[in-house]
Amino acid sequence: MLNLKGEHIYLRALEPSDLDFLYDLENSTEIWEISGTTAPYSKHVLKLYLENAHRDIYDVKQLRLCICDQENFPVGLIDLFDFDPKNFRAGIGIVILKNENRNKGVGAEAIQLVCNYAFKTLNLRQLYANVMEGNNPSLHLFKKMGFEEVGLKKDWIFSEGKYKNEILFQKINT
Repeated sequence: MLNLKGEHIYLRALEPSDLDFLYDLENSTEIWEISGTTAPYSKHVLKLYLENAHRDIYDVKQLRLCICDQENFPVGLIDLFDFDPKNFRAGIGIVILKNENRNKGVGAEAIQLVCNYAFKTLNLRQLYANVMEGNNPSLHLFKKMGFEEVGLKKDWIFSEGKYKNEILFQKINT
């Protein structure tokens, strides 16, 4: 198995002990716009989700990993989604829960670890990311990590009473 440990963070599978962290993250209205969430999640529903989080990416077409700091504290999540082994691609998404953990290299390190895993272990040809226009920290992050802007989805997200564009990024494993 490829190493999912970086210099400052490591990635691990979700654990039952992550229930409170997941509850805080999924119910943070600050990220609902990017996650597509429209209503709060109960702890019961999230507990059921955690009980099934061990399922294989080839089965559920998604892999969600917890981003942990050096003190073993969860700070965010990184996902591979829409896993398509026939076409050797998947989407990638990341969220860091608290502002104090953002802009410190955590996201870049997590993306690098997942890209290595996706390209070397899953043998994917490409990863893509969808970033809302105006989400400058995420736009900067994906560009910095070698993702190329390849498209614009006009009026893709309806939020706060208006339509917003979403930018499509792609990273091809050469």
